[in-house]
Amino acid sequence: MAEQIRLNPEALKSLRNMNPMLMSYNVEFAEVTGGTFWKAYTPEQVEGTEEFHVEPSSEGIAAMYKDLMQVYAPIDLYNEKLRSLAKELGPAWVRVSGTWATKTYYDFDGTTGGKVPEGYLNVLTKEQWIGVLDFVKAIGAKLIVSVANCPGLHSAEEPWHPAEAEKLFSLSREYGVPIDAAEFANEPNMMEDTGFPKGYTPAHYRRDQDLFFKWLRANYPDCLCVGPSTTGGDNISFGKGGGVENLVMHTCNCADLVEGTTEPLDVFSYHYYNGVSERLASVMPNAHWLADEALSEAYLDTAMNFTRTYVPMRDKYCPGGEMWVTESGDAGGGGDTWASTFLDVFRTLNELGGFASLTNGVIFHNTLASSDYGFLAREVFDPRPNYFAVLLWNRLMGETVYDSGEPVREGAHVYVHSRKDGKDGAVYLIINNSLTETTTVELPKEAERYTLAGEGGKVRAKVMTLNGNPLVLGEGNALPQLKPEIQPAGNVELAPGTCTFLVV
Repeated sequence: MAEQIRLNPEALKSLRNMNPMLMSYNVEFAEVTGGTFWKAYTPEQVEGTEEFHVEPSSEGIAAMYKDLMQVYAPIDLYNEKLRSLAKELGPAWVRVSGTWATKTYYDFDGTTGGKVPEGYLNVLTKEQWIGVLDFVKAIGAKLIVSVANCPGLHSAEEPWHPAEAEKLFSLSREYGVPIDAAEFANEPNMMEDTGFPKGYTPAHYRRDQDLFFKWLRANYPDCLCVGPSTTGGDNISFGKGGGVENLVMHTCNCADLVEGTTEPLDVFSYHYYNGVSERLASVMPNAHWLADEALSEAYLDTAMNFTRTYVPMRDKYCPGGEMWVTESGDAGGGGDTWASTFLDVFRTLNELGGFASLTNGVIFHNTLASSDYGFLAREVFDPRPNYFAVLLWNRLMGETVYDSGEPVREGAHVYVHSRKDGKDGAVYLIINNSLTETTTVELPKEAERYTLAGEGGKVRAKVMTLNGNPLVLGEGNALPQLKPEIQPAGNVELAPGTCTFLVV
């Protein structure tokens, strides 16, 4: 049945003010050093005309990875196009972490000759890290990292020590781009599978996180202590029966990592994905969503289910602190085949709106320019639909969040913020996730309208349109103009499968 919405901007009630860097992103450590990451889907797989399937191996998921991964050269963080597009998104946190970070040796004096020391998996050079610092400075961002905690640094019974972390933090401070926040480790609830020493337990982790945060506060007191950076667990329902944490040998819950620690968190963090992508679907079929489910209420509610689960944990372990989703994307395993299309814009915008309606914090999209769920295509850095969607969000949606007064339902996901330009009024985001019904909005006064749709009327389109105009880069990589249409007062019809901002 078609939905009807009546806007009443004069009666809006404020919920909270949001962190202005709500929409942030990851640059994977594996991108910085170069290394293995997910192979890209073919154009036909992205369009949905070619099936993607990986035959399960009797040798387990590790054997499958060799067919799903490839080696990539380090990202060029000095690329002018990359820097320009990142800067257009506005001030943001840049997170340089990932499982790769847990096993990286910082060879800032060049003594390894490129040979990875025993107990590590990869090497970071001084030049590569300065490239990160220059990038962060150039785009006006803040920097969050995680540090090495692997067999090359210490055994499970031997306490963590800051020999490697000191290299990273001291070079950053000396260079004039200090590290602003840190998680001890990426996805620590996967224990040995995330790179920790053999035999590592939650008790070892609690001991070592306390050591790291105590060292951090003594030597770099302006750096925020963030954690625990878990993925899955905690009895969270993905709506499909699990996520990537089910692929590993041993996992634990949030409480196992923080209960009884002595060093408090400044910020509470977790990771969110909608189950697993097609790359892992053959070994975890119940954790994978099909493309024709990507606009369903159950699918779109997955991110909110995570948030609702973790809010009370944040209140217990980090009372009064913000909540950061330090990795977020459509699916674990590098993203679904449609992650680079307009179809994923519904999930992205709904997550931003829904998260802000529940709590304050930051969402780190994974990633800026890597794999199929990156805002930008790898190496060529062409913007995908999600890039333009969050660019529009950042330009229109202010920090004050209002109660829309509308229950979330198919065809009517309504979120309201103040105007980013500081003028009186409000900005409504209305997501019509129905593919069959038009949503009618009763508009009390003239408004600026920005309607996003898939090119050619296809929700799985590689190009997104704004009020019918394709959003693609122009000559010299210039951004297209994001101009609104003037919408007169009265009834406004929002077509099926569209996302609309109304500035009132």
